[in-house]
Amino acid sequence: MAHELIGLLMEDVRLTVDELAASCTVSREWIVEHVQAGVLAAQGEQDPSRWFFTGQDLLRTRRLYELERNFDANPELAGLVADLFDELERLRARLRGAGLPMD
Repeated sequence: MAHELIGLLMEDVRLTVDELAASCTVSREWIVEHVQAGVLAAQGEQDPSRWFFTGQDLLRTRRLYELERNFDANPELAGLVADLFDELERLRARLRGAGLPMD
């Protein structure tokens, strides 16, 4: 129940590029670079000052930064690994939904 509530609250979040950067302790430029590299999705207009991000984007940004920092990965490699983690989570959710064990 707590995870579902947190998920709902995270979905309602709309962060600006500066709020996302501050929340993840990265620079505004880091966010812009990752959006331009295609590993972060910004919603809104072309101008970064009009971008906004969701709670899911916040989690992805933190994961990307952690992967880059811990493994000295470039943005594209970190994005690929983050995509694989996301897919793994989706598959696990489907297994749980089907009532199947995850051994």
